[in-house]
Amino acid sequence: MLIHEGDTRTPAVDLLLATILAFVAGGINSVGFLAYGYFSANMTGNVSLVSELLSDWKLRAAAAFFTIVLMFITGAFLASLFIQMGKRHRLKTVYALTLGFEGAILMLVGIYVSVLPDTVNGFTIVSLLALSMGIQNAASTRISGARVRTTHVSGLATDIGVGLALLWGAKGDVQREEIATRLRLHAATILAFAVGGVVGALMYTSFQGLAFCLLAALLFALCAIYSSGIVAAD
Repeated sequence: MLIHEGDTRTPAVDLLLATILAFVAGGINSVGFLAYGYFSANMTGNVSLVSELLSDWKLRAAAAFFTIVLMFITGAFLASLFIQMGKRHRLKTVYALTLGFEGAILMLVGIYVSVLPDTVNGFTIVSLLALSMGIQNAASTRISGARVRTTHVSGLATDIGVGLALLWGAKGDVQREEIATRLRLHAATILAFAVGGVVGALMYTSFQGLAFCLLAALLFALCAIYSSGIVAAD
């Protein structure tokens, strides 16, 4: 799942990766907003808030949301840089290590918020979550050749609309199956994002903290271990 790239990947592998990562992104976005009022995965919403705040001359608040966007970009930049270096040195586990690093960030955030809740700065926490989401989006985009995008759903919703139109006019079973495969991937990603949001919200309500971060870190650890060959996998 985290070894093969681009056209060497099967639709089933892409579907599994998209489902796991979108579930995590939906949950992280949900708990970050419920806890601190900031989006950590939805950069469209953050940019819109920056614009609104700037129009009201609320410069400090606008700068905060803009910084979150910059942290997301920084995460994508660092992940891509690490992936390029890993590929240059033929490191087969570079994607597993990238998502493993994201999992480590989420684990540390979850533990810190749980152990020292009175010292938490919400802006700092969401900035770290945005950093992790940037890492995730860059890794999933690069390993899948941009087929898998997991931290936002606007583009996926557009792709579903376009895909349905293409499916309507498709000629031949092969073309229909190709389009249907993409539609399944996009639909599953949106569904997983939504389910992750529900689970994240429920866990936040139940535990009054970022326990979902620990669940996400566990999922990433399992994916990284499985794909790294520590557990035998084909």
